[in-house]
Amino acid sequence: MTRRSPRLRKHRWEVSFPGGRRDDDDESLWQTALRETYEEIGLDPSLPRQIGELDRFVTVSSVSLVSPLVAVLPGRPIGLVPSPDEVEAILHVPASELMLDEVFREELWPIDGHLRPITFFELEGDTVWGATAAMLRQLLAIGTQTDT
Repeated sequence: MTRRSPRLRKHRWEVSFPGGRRDDDDESLWQTALRETYEEIGLDPSLPRQIGELDRFVTVSSVSLVSPLVAVLPGRPIGLVPSPDEVEAILHVPASELMLDEVFREELWPIDGHLRPITFFELEGDTVWGATAAMLRQLLAIGTQTDT
């Protein structure tokens, strides 16, 4: 995950996965994911191997369709460099930390006239919430074979 740059107009300092909008030159969503990840953190596009996708959803704040893709790497990448225009820091968070009871919480927020559950992961120095937390929650549920 990354902590977004304070230089950004929107979502500054928020924790997110690398990603962004599809360019006309992108042949597929997978190509978009590889390009965005390279641009944001310098990950060699030949390293990730796509193994699946999470549920698509529309974000509340920006009303954007998100198509989360899941990939694995052959090992922990070295030499990652955050793009200073987009990324303040690259965060390496073990799945075991995300599964601690004291890290996870949920709040009900009024959205469009209904109370909707908003997921939070309270990490050391960072709070993951909203779309990123929802993706994490689904990924962890799949990884541990529990209900989402």
